[in-house]
Amino acid sequence: MSVETNVTQQIEVKVPKQHPAKETTSAFKWFHASSLNGGHMLVLATIASYFSVYMTDTVGISTAAAAGIMFVATLWDAINDPIMGTIADRTNSKWGRYRPYFLFVPVIFLIAAVLLFLNPTGLGATGKVVYIGGLYILLGMCTTALTMPQMALLPAVTKNDNERNSIITLGAGFAAVSFTIASTFTPQLTGFFGGSYIPLMVIYGLLTIFCFWGLFANSKERYITTAEKSPFTKDLKRLFKYKEIYPLILVWCLAAVGYGFMFASSVYFMMYYIGRPDLISLYMGIISIGALVSMVVLMPIALKIFKTGQKAMLVTQLITFVFYGIAFIFGENLILLYVCSFIATAFGSMSNALVNILVNDTIDFIYLKEKTSLNGTIASIKGFAQKCGNTITNSGILALLALSGYIPGAIGQQPDATLFTLNFVRFGIPAIICLVIVICMKYYPLEKYRLEIEKMKNGSID
Repeated sequence: MSVETNVTQQIEVKVPKQHPAKETTSAFKWFHASSLNGGHMLVLATIASYFSVYMTDTVGISTAAAAGIMFVATLWDAINDPIMGTIADRTNSKWGRYRPYFLFVPVIFLIAAVLLFLNPTGLGATGKVVYIGGLYILLGMCTTALTMPQMALLPAVTKNDNERNSIITLGAGFAAVSFTIASTFTPQLTGFFGGSYIPLMVIYGLLTIFCFWGLFANSKERYITTAEKSPFTKDLKRLFKYKEIYPLILVWCLAAVGYGFMFASSVYFMMYYIGRPDLISLYMGIISIGALVSMVVLMPIALKIFKTGQKAMLVTQLITFVFYGIAFIFGENLILLYVCSFIATAFGSMSNALVNILVNDTIDFIYLKEKTSLNGTIASIKGFAQKCGNTITNSGILALLALSGYIPGAIGQQPDATLFTLNFVRFGIPAIICLVIVICMKYYPLEKYRLEIEKMKNGSID
């Protein structure tokens, strides 16, 4: 990544006043925030926490086959993001460009979620793999078909950065609460329904439909250009000719990697590095609460203080880097470990939400340069980068442990190389990622265009 160091670019410019008009209603704000992050997130969080065990222990799919289902589904999920983004950008209907998908896709999502947990007892081993794999892929495609238009809709409804940031912050709060509910209380909830996931999927699916239909009814696409009938490769060429977007794609990917490493390595860290499997629940509770505080409390404060996603990301990632570093060096002290882990999670977790503000910045930048709306395509590139980060997380930790000589189940008997690796993947790698993100935000490539973008949104320039 090349960084321009011209001194004149470092001179602070006075940004004009934000677009003054309030362009969204309270109903739009709540429905947009809860659409992906309410019932939809409850379904996804339940699957993320319990679906692997359901496949192997309830359905009877082998571990190898279950891993294959996850790999194929994740690979296709990453590929279909750009496809869906370009389809959304080319949609022309009486309901708008992005809104039509909110009508029918949530219904398919509900059906797929229910059928996914309908144990196909009458099928053979191969039939079960095909049944579960097909529905899991369909559910992922529904998520993509909802996520890309939902992300693209916000900058098409309002130019006001304060409104955008407020809605993204509220959505992050919904996501944190939903994930906490699903990951923590699903065993109790399924127990209430006799051990079945299906009633939960029905409830969560109906909530998803309600929120997306509410979003459809309370949104109006004001700021989009006429969709072009041209190959999607043309849109990609328009985007990738600007070197400014490359550091942003890197940040979108790294934010997912850092967040994933933080959670995915914690059980291994407590079990083998600290040697206290009895403390796993306590430690996971500490970082889960930290993530909840991050989204609900600290992120609104950070945006109020720093005004832009770029500055909020820079400062919070720098704080996270410091506490990751302390934990990496002194993490064997349990009290210090708990304190540093909580603070690092509380400041670091908001990166996954702040990147959505950077997506809006990118959409505004491309409109400034190209005078065309590529909201869906840009959102899909962000989704692709994020899922690449998830893939790195899912395979990276296990690969590094394997290279270090990790011995499954050997508490207190792991090689020194494995102990170092456990500490490194828990705190070292996330710290390095924070530092890279800080550098990218310090030399934020879109900052020099902020004045022009604000003038464009205020109508001062075409």
